[in-house]
Amino acid sequence: MNDIRRTILWVIFGFSLVLLWDQWQLHNGHKATFFPKPEVSAPAPVAAASSANVVPAATAVVTATPGQVPSSAPVASTAPREKIEVETDVLKLSFDTEGGSLVRSEFTKHRDMVDPKINMVLLDQSSSRVYMSQTGLIGGDFPNHKTRMSFSGDRSLKDGQNELTLRFESAEMNGVKLVKTYTLKRGSYVIDVKHEVVNNGQSTVSPQLYLQLVRDGNKPEGESSFYFTFTGPAIYTDAKKYNKVDFKDIENNKAEIDKTSMNGYVAMVQHYFVSAWLLPEGVQRENFVRKVDTNLYAVGMITPVADLAPGQSKTVSNLLYSGPQEEKVLEALSPGLDLVKDYGWLAMLSKPLYWLLDQIHTVLQNWGWSIVALVLLLKIAFYWLNAKAYSSMAKMKAINPKITEMRERLKSNPQQMQQEMMKIYREEKVNPMGGCFPIMVQIPVFIALYWVLLSSVEMRNAPWIGWIHDLSAPDPFFILPVVMTLTTLLQTALNPAPPDPMQAKLMWLMPMVFSVMFFFFPAGLVLYWITNNILSIAQQWVINTRMGVPPQFNLPKFK
Repeated sequence: MNDIRRTILWVIFGFSLVLLWDQWQLHNGHKATFFPKPEVSAPAPVAAASSANVVPAATAVVTATPGQVPSSAPVASTAPREKIEVETDVLKLSFDTEGGSLVRSEFTKHRDMVDPKINMVLLDQSSSRVYMSQTGLIGGDFPNHKTRMSFSGDRSLKDGQNELTLRFESAEMNGVKLVKTYTLKRGSYVIDVKHEVVNNGQSTVSPQLYLQLVRDGNKPEGESSFYFTFTGPAIYTDAKKYNKVDFKDIENNKAEIDKTSMNGYVAMVQHYFVSAWLLPEGVQRENFVRKVDTNLYAVGMITPVADLAPGQSKTVSNLLYSGPQEEKVLEALSPGLDLVKDYGWLAMLSKPLYWLLDQIHTVLQNWGWSIVALVLLLKIAFYWLNAKAYSSMAKMKAINPKITEMRERLKSNPQQMQQEMMKIYREEKVNPMGGCFPIMVQIPVFIALYWVLLSSVEMRNAPWIGWIHDLSAPDPFFILPVVMTLTTLLQTALNPAPPDPMQAKLMWLMPMVFSVMFFFFPAGLVLYWITNNILSIAQQWVINTRMGVPPQFNLPKFK
């Protein structure tokens, strides 16, 4: 029994060290030693988004003459190319009159992770980031995101005004004109978009509308490698549900997606934030992901407009969401959109935990104290399981002197030592694994809570007390990680020391090794762990005292 447990502990300990070293290498900008990621290869030819039509390629650099242009040059417009700056109470947006594309989004209610003095920027078109939203027509030489457009509308949401309408209108190309109308609403990150296609030509046309998000393959600036969060495209359909697509799979043409559907959305996801194109349910669309340029990728959808006879027009309505992953907002917006807040395989536990945390916050109005209160409620819910575990540990501590004496006496006869140990356990009615099972049952719940705290955008820029001004960022003075390490070691000291000296050493080494990671974790996660440790220590202390086993500290012996 002890040999098996020792082997398992060594395997866990060794693998943990491997993972820690790899993440430490990545955190310091080096290549991973044991699990290296494939390097991005030279750009391959751009794959077609559709067998019949190709979405015009995006350009990676802001220039007057893009590196890649549609097959037919845009019709010249009298309107100069310019950036249209638009502002609401929660958004500052930049639109490019070339294509009427949204090329920058700034959130006035959220701060930048690297520099908290400035606002968070999601969409951007700069030397350090390429991330933009583009739309246009394919199926002929029609207006697209390379076509110069004229702008009309207000540029700011005035007091007492709840909506702001922007209009971008192209010149005719082969008799076809495209008019894009964006409607922004007060307090909302949702943008209503209408694409009106007008056929002023002499023949029937059958254009298709594409909606795409184009982004470079880099992680968001300031994102820690220890968070294990996803950055990249995602596609949701009723048939295949939520499907994340790695940039490297697009690079290697290994992306597997649901290419046609009548529902769902396409999105570009990163930690805390998301951009997504949504068409109404029941509208036919073709989904695609593709490599556009060196380290530049696109996810999007193509939908037929209609067969337009001369003089006819058709309007396609859709939504663009570009903002924080606020779970309740995403749930209300579209089925499955809340899944971009990725809880992984523990979503069935994480969702109710988030709901409970949110309910507590409505009362306490402080996310830090809400975390403390939630952990307290969980400890109360698991009180009897914990009591059983700590009772078993107390019994083990009580018989430890007897086992230690027996091991010393029979150290030259391992087989008899094992038999005598099992005999003592039977006589004292002690199960050596009795303290493990009740704790194992709780592990999924606390892992689920870990993902809730890691994924919830509400933690960004949320203060707790004193020096903690952002629960999503590491403690700037490392006070919480130090306290967490000390409480972990105190909890270890209160546990009965294993009879096996090697296991006893591992009991002390493992908490210290794992504590290193918490110096890079968000303060909210560390606060949750500290609260759990303190409550566990208090409960263990009370149970030991009630059972007549005075709490004592089993200090390590590394001789």
